[in-house]
Amino acid sequence: MTGPPAALDSLRGLALGDRFGQTWFRPLGDLPSRRVAPVPWPWTDDTAMALVLHRVLVEHGEVDRDALAAGFAAAYARDPHRHYGASMHDVLAALGAGVPWRAAAGAAFGGAGSWGNGAAMRVAPLGAWFADDLDRVAAAAVRSAEVTHAHPEGAAGAVAVALAAAVAAGRDTPGEGLIPAVLERVPAGRVRDGLLRAARVGFGTDPRNAGGTLGTGRRISAADTVPFALWCAARHLDDLVEALWATAAAGGDVDTTCAVVGGVVAARTGLDDVPADWLDRCEPVGP
Repeated sequence: MTGPPAALDSLRGLALGDRFGQTWFRPLGDLPSRRVAPVPWPWTDDTAMALVLHRVLVEHGEVDRDALAAGFAAAYARDPHRHYGASMHDVLAALGAGVPWRAAAGAAFGGAGSWGNGAAMRVAPLGAWFADDLDRVAAAAVRSAEVTHAHPEGAAGAVAVALAAAVAAGRDTPGEGLIPAVLERVPAGRVRDGLLRAARVGFGTDPRNAGGTLGTGRRISAADTVPFALWCAARHLDDLVEALWATAAAGGDVDTTCAVVGGVVAARTGLDDVPADWLDRCEPVGP
């Protein structure tokens, strides 16, 4: 089983966004003049976890949470220095030590579970995989999230991004319809409230101002990350390169916001229009 081509495109777009975004933390390029970093572009935990999720879908055809937990733990053990969030070090180390995923995820933040952006950053390929059934997308996104993010807001962020990738992969929804389509299935809470605000921000708004209104992931929460990322994706739903430039312009948790945007938009566009020199700079993605 290889899965739908849009899911692989989404995975490749997510990895590209992750690597592109990571270069702007120092920064290594010149963002105002759009000169990209001349050095290799490294990938982070966004790509590491997305690769595991995609592999589980290929091998099982669904979200097998035990396999997903084992895959996350193995990827972390091989290379724990991919900029994982502080709470994820504890969760993933616990999984590697044999703690059941429900207990490991549920122990974070004093038993509340994480509402960080980690479940959202990796999930776009899942949305593209199940794109012909949006109810299944939402349910599968929750299952993929709860292995590491037990808080409902962490799951809601994953649901929103997965739905956006599914809608994008369908190709018949214009950019202005993306967030309204997502809102139909995102549960009430802070992520949904942020998406409602994002739906009111016009596409003519400077991305830096939109990021100031919606959040750019600086707080590492799903609610502070997903609304802005999906606004950027909707603004440039047919142009992956422009979507990534717009996302990076606002700063914040740039590798994660760009990973989300890359995964959503590439589910629709693929990577054919990405400059060859960008792809040449990307650190290869390991097994």
